[in-house]
Amino acid sequence: MSQTQPQVQLATAHQLRFKQRINRALLGALVPFLVLLAWQVLGQQGVISSLLFPTPLRILNAGIRLIQTGELYDNIKISVLRALSGFVLGGSLGLAFGILVGLFRKTEKALDPTVQMLRMVPHLAIAPLFILWFGIGETAKILLIAKGAFFPLYINAFLGIRGVDNKLFDVTRVLGFSKWKQIIRLTIPGALPHILLGVRISLGVSWLGLVVAELMGSTSGIGYMMSDARQFSKTPVVFVGIILFAVFGIVADSAVRLLERKWLSWRDSYKGH
Repeated sequence: MSQTQPQVQLATAHQLRFKQRINRALLGALVPFLVLLAWQVLGQQGVISSLLFPTPLRILNAGIRLIQTGELYDNIKISVLRALSGFVLGGSLGLAFGILVGLFRKTEKALDPTVQMLRMVPHLAIAPLFILWFGIGETAKILLIAKGAFFPLYINAFLGIRGVDNKLFDVTRVLGFSKWKQIIRLTIPGALPHILLGVRISLGVSWLGLVVAELMGSTSGIGYMMSDARQFSKTPVVFVGIILFAVFGIVADSAVRLLERKWLSWRDSYKGH
């Protein structure tokens, strides 16, 4: 009896956590469901313009047609590859420079003013210059996405390193840690919450950069599909593209949040009432 009691308590705890997840999911889906329902009813009644705001069922049918023709899959594959390529390039450089500037004050004085100046240049302002330099091929698009992905990781890596408690460095010096061991065992783990936040923001900015990149001159991708549909007044297809960007953005953000829960389980932070 004493052996089965902990098992029963563990099973009860699992059931409770499962119910809590279901309740959170239902609560999160409530508002979108009500919005879609109202949208469908108002569209069918002619209260809102069917040209500007096609009903959710028309949008769904447009998505099904795009799947059947294979056009949706091809454009999604190209867009995801562009977004990931730009994120990996810009994010890895941002992380490397952020760590470098965070660790060494001389590097901060030499590089940070230039980086901050470039950060203030908007995507739309630099897009024509990228077209002049690299044409309208893949290079310009990936570099434009990389530019956006660079800065959130750079800033958060820098802030995370500078936010590590200085007393911990005193402890590592007493323990005889080398500089490299301090970075690997203390600095990077201590900055990890900020770095993962930077990854989340960088992924979001990568999708925004993808929209700009594909709308500025492209013959493939979700952005191109939306631009082409706009020219022929295929508003449902435009909404399909918007929904795809939102879905992929949420999936990417959820993946990073899953890593946060796994890698930062040691934190005892406030989670709200």
